Amino acid sequence: MRLFIAEKPSVGRELSQVLPDSQNAKRHDGYIVQGDDVITWAFGHMLEQVEPGEYDEKYKFWRFESLPILPTSWKLKIKSSSAKQFKVISDLIKKATTIVNAGDPDREGQLLIDEMLDYLGNTKPVERILLNALDEKSMRYALEHMQDNKKYQPLKDSALARSRADWLMGMNLSRAYTLEQQHLGNKVTFPIGRVKTPTLALVVRRERELQNFVPVEYYVLQVQYGHEKGAFWATWKPKDTQQGLDPDGHMLDQTILNDLRDRLMQSPEGTVSLVEKKKKKEGQRLPFSLSSLQIVAGKLYNYTPQEVLDIAQKLYEKKYTSYPRSDCEYLPVNQLSDGKAILSNLVNMGHKELAAWAKDSNPAIKSRAWNDSKVTAHHAIIPTTVRCPLHTLSKGEQNIYFLIAQAYIAQFYQEHVYEHTRIEVTHQEELFTTTGRVVIDLGWKALYKKVKSTEESEENQEDEEKSLPPVRKGDAVTAKDSKVDQRKTKPPSRFTSATLVQAMKEIHKYVKDEELKKQLKDVSGIGTEATRATIIDDLIHNKKNPFLKEEGKKKILIPTESAYTLVDALPDSLLYPDATAQWEERLAKMSEGTERIDVFLEDQTKFVVQLIEDVKRRVGNTAKIAMPKSETGGKRTGPNRNPSIAQQTGRSCPKCKTGELLLRKGKFGEFYGCSGFPTCKYTENVSSPKENVSGARESRVTEGNTSSTAKVSMPQRPREEIIPPIPLSDGKVLDDTHKEYTCPRCKKGYLIQYESQLEPVWKCSEGQACRTTCADVEGKPAIYANRK
Repeated sequence: MRLFIAEKPSVGRELSQVLPDSQNAKRHDGYIVQGDDVITWAFGHMLEQVEPGEYDEKYKFWRFESLPILPTSWKLKIKSSSAKQFKVISDLIKKATTIVNAGDPDREGQLLIDEMLDYLGNTKPVERILLNALDEKSMRYALEHMQDNKKYQPLKDSALARSRADWLMGMNLSRAYTLEQQHLGNKVTFPIGRVKTPTLALVVRRERELQNFVPVEYYVLQVQYGHEKGAFWATWKPKDTQQGLDPDGHMLDQTILNDLRDRLMQSPEGTVSLVEKKKKKEGQRLPFSLSSLQIVAGKLYNYTPQEVLDIAQKLYEKKYTSYPRSDCEYLPVNQLSDGKAILSNLVNMGHKELAAWAKDSNPAIKSRAWNDSKVTAHHAIIPTTVRCPLHTLSKGEQNIYFLIAQAYIAQFYQEHVYEHTRIEVTHQEELFTTTGRVVIDLGWKALYKKVKSTEESEENQEDEEKSLPPVRKGDAVTAKDSKVDQRKTKPPSRFTSATLVQAMKEIHKYVKDEELKKQLKDVSGIGTEATRATIIDDLIHNKKNPFLKEEGKKKILIPTESAYTLVDALPDSLLYPDATAQWEERLAKMSEGTERIDVFLEDQTKFVVQLIEDVKRRVGNTAKIAMPKSETGGKRTGPNRNPSIAQQTGRSCPKCKTGELLLRKGKFGEFYGCSGFPTCKYTENVSSPKENVSGARESRVTEGNTSSTAKVSMPQRPREEIIPPIPLSDGKVLDDTHKEYTCPRCKKGYLIQYESQLEPVWKCSEGQACRTTCADVEGKPAIYANRK
């Protein structure tokens, strides 16, 4: 018996249609039998990694002393929602003689079938089928070209490494930084993610750039020169030594330009000092990967990345387009012969523009997209040979199919050919330049005339499509007219979901290390085609704690207060994408067999351990500063005595039997609370220990100036003082004289002491532009209190 295990039911059903004896297929609960073949399916990942507490009881509670959590033998468990189907798959594997991994053709598809086989201890031979499309021709080709599943071990290792690295970061660093904030009195939960955190930081940094942005007015001088063959406008290019320029080369002094303009017009004769003409060709735009499709659809139709993925998935399952989660923009040469059939279908599908373009295309043209050396496990997203009835599609499906089909048709048009001309004029030792771009053959761009601003790069838009007179070097020209334009520098644009996907893909533009920026230019960014949309969607729609919100018709992304709090609490090594981008590059190499999973995870572990050590060191220093006299021998003075104390009692919690009762101080006085909060919410009145007042006293665990409830247990340290949460609004300024307390985050402002409900707090003088806050320890900011 040959057993096919597909990633999802829809793929299993389609696979059944092209296997032998399909007319006699017998459907059962969770599988299909036809002749010697059996087809079953998963529902995505059927297994999941276990929680830390399932490795050891001590990890059930969030405590500093239990960190780091580093499994020596990784454990998986069956998802409760998948138990029934997993039993079906398990029973079929026992009966099979040969197994076929029919997971999606990417690293996650490879892993989710392989991990089930490993979990069940399979020793039977396994083959691999790569289903890049679900039309009959593509599936039959895939069946004829199955390979040994062992060949794809590197792809599995890449997915496994990603999964384990994410677990190490999430489980360890979420606890470490949450506990640190709890130690400082901020009752928050920090979900730290290898990709999610630097992605969120991109949006926060952009928002702060906008808050700090001050538009600069500058001036541009243009002169119209006359020539016997025609006139043209040219723009002044100042020398580096020119007075009045800012560091970006903008002229800030209008008087300088007015004086220069007057001087030039008094002696209007100039000379053409350079004429440069180049005939250039621009190759056909590449077909879409998922990210490039999400970016364009976001700009044209305002679709979110998740909406684009969902629509592309539906088109794939209807057999109209190829596999949607592709990270590739190239096509295998053996599919070039399908061009005639696909173009013919597009002519007759009922869409006016697609029909006209397809009719004028030339199937004999082979664009740069047909390149086997650049095709990964899956090729670019294109229409299949199945004719798509336009009227049966939803509006969203029509729009996405249109984009995919348009890009495919473009492969069968000539290259775009144009002449680029650059003219320089020297006038009284000043330089003026102009450029022109004259189209010789519109080529494939005939399909994109309506969406030039979306489809063309900024560089291509710089040159206006205009004719320049046929001047020669050395020709005399005369200034006929001139003007000084006033302009303003533009602020950076806020991210949308689509442009954030683009930023994740082009992450080299945002790394901090300049040398690394060059190295990462050709990598695939952070996240994968399949996960970027999910990551962004979770940042926006997380029910417990959203970090981003969408505003306006364009759905621009705005950070929430939680986003600022999270970003302000973390080190640059987690906020900047440098390390994450390097890891993505290594994961890509691993999938190609040139990187080892054990070496990668060892490096990841070292990174996590170092960050935890840094947190513990900071918390240890703060705890020493906050100790009462009985613990340190020192004397607490000043107005910052903190009434919120968590003191160990040595008594076990009578409710959960595992936690310990801690003596705390809240708004209403002292009370005992379980260290296992929030898992166990047991509390006791100090005056009546046996009285369970959990309902009435639960609010005491959330005292302070924040409405959020603690999500983890407080670290158990002897009589450790908890610094109160920082108020959202500024109180009265108590001390604005210590300007030597430089803000440790923005480095621009200095810390100012403010009055607060319980004790003073220190805030950055930059206000909303920085938002840094710091607790007060004996009249000093906490971070400066232990410095001599």
